[in-house]
Amino acid sequence: MTVPSLRKLENDLEINKTTLHNWKKNRPKLFEFIINSYKDKEMLKNNLNSFIQQKQILEKDIDLTKERVSEKI
Repeated sequence: MTVPSLRKLENDLEINKTTLHNWKKNRPKLFEFIINSYKDKEMLKNNLNSFIQQKQILEKDIDLTKERVSEKI
């Protein structure tokens, strides 16, 4: 899990670097929450990609099985 860059946070949250630095210094729990949210988002994205790959593998397997069954009939 990578920590998002300040530039990415700036763009996503539509705030400036000074605000981010102030949050980091004066409101560390808020800043930590934002960072953890990005980590969770990345993890969810990875899980979703994994599920998509599994689905594709299962679909291929189903298609192969259908072909074998239709050849035997």
